[in-house]
Amino acid sequence: MRSPALTSRVHGAILEAQGHYVRCIDDDRLEDWPGFFVDECHYRITTADNHRRGLPAGIVWADSRGMLVDRVSALREANIYERHSYRHLLGAPAVLSAEPGPGGAVDVRSETSFLVVRITGDGPMDLFASGRYIDRYLVEDDRALLRERVVVCDSSRIDTLLAVPL
Repeated sequence: MRSPALTSRVHGAILEAQGHYVRCIDDDRLEDWPGFFVDECHYRITTADNHRRGLPAGIVWADSRGMLVDRVSALREANIYERHSYRHLLGAPAVLSAEPGPGGAVDVRSETSFLVVRITGDGPMDLFASGRYIDRYLVEDDRALLRERVVVCDSSRIDTLLAVPL
């Protein structure tokens, strides 16, 4: 896909989806978070070393929107962790490929750098995570939904407070 109009449309849809995705998490609207994914999706948080070595296991792993809904329910009802919030800072998404899909949809692969600041208790802040989102989107009618999001954290040291999605 090299059409400038299509490239611009795809890039715009991904930019909009990314902005709403991080606002959803940063504003603690986690019940809305699974809605950024198609039903049969994949979400995984891993380290750069594990990703480089091709190790499929993740710190967080889900293979359907239903599993994402269950994760949010567990966060709200069952898990005990220190309450905190995030503030995401994103780089511009790089569209790596875009291929026509069924019914005019576009299958897009992209990568976006991120930084996440964690705010705890009365407001102490720390750099919680940095890395990149390696994504596969379904873009249809100027709306982008995630088919796959692999969150690759730069550090191999993962804080035990990784409860809220990145």
